[in-house]
Amino acid sequence: MVPVVAAFFAGAMNSVAGGGSFLSFPALVFAGVPPIPANATNNAAMWVGTFGSARAYWPDVKPHKRLLYSVLAVSSIGALIGALLLLMTPAAAFNRLIPWLLLFATVVFALSPLLTKTHDGDPKHQGWQLIVQFFVSIYGGYFGAGMGILMLAVLSFSGLPSFNATNGMKNVLSVAINGVALVPFVIARIVDWPFAVMMALTALLGGYMGARFFRRVPGTIARAIVIAIGITMTLVFFFRR
Repeated sequence: MVPVVAAFFAGAMNSVAGGGSFLSFPALVFAGVPPIPANATNNAAMWVGTFGSARAYWPDVKPHKRLLYSVLAVSSIGALIGALLLLMTPAAAFNRLIPWLLLFATVVFALSPLLTKTHDGDPKHQGWQLIVQFFVSIYGGYFGAGMGILMLAVLSFSGLPSFNATNGMKNVLSVAINGVALVPFVIARIVDWPFAVMMALTALLGGYMGARFFRRVPGTIARAIVIAIGITMTLVFFFRR
């Protein structure tokens, strides 16, 4: 039951601030799901959840949908590579990596305001952004916690007219990355479907409601909550090794 509740709040967090996997992934591990299947199950649930937030932000993205094609292509390829890398990683090695991956994501999230840039002129993606997005997508297919923050940092250089437009594009890309990564996980039969289905439903609801709610909440408050959760989960996984 805890993972199902965690998925609702994870979906809400991912809709705006990102970092929802700081809640949903540990909840699955604590519920007894092995780390690699927990990661795949979390991916399945969050993939459905991102549909809700992407739908809520689509009016902000639609005027700039021509910018989606290039980043969608590199994101899909990167996500597939990341998912295949996860399947090739021994379970014990991935278990040792978890606290370091959480630490990395938390630090990136905390420093993300320093990574953004005000952009003048027509919105467009630069070549280096597509390269960085490719590697972010590999990370997303492999693990995913903090992926949204990394994408926000990359997209902030594209000159989109508002945070809602940038965040909406991030949500659309999250749908693609999680969806592509899910295919190898399904073929490998490592998704815990009873958890995935229940979590997907609550994540979808959380994603849609969170997008509507958090657009009215000061960003500093949302960020502080995510950072606190990230630090807590990182410490928990370091001490449980």
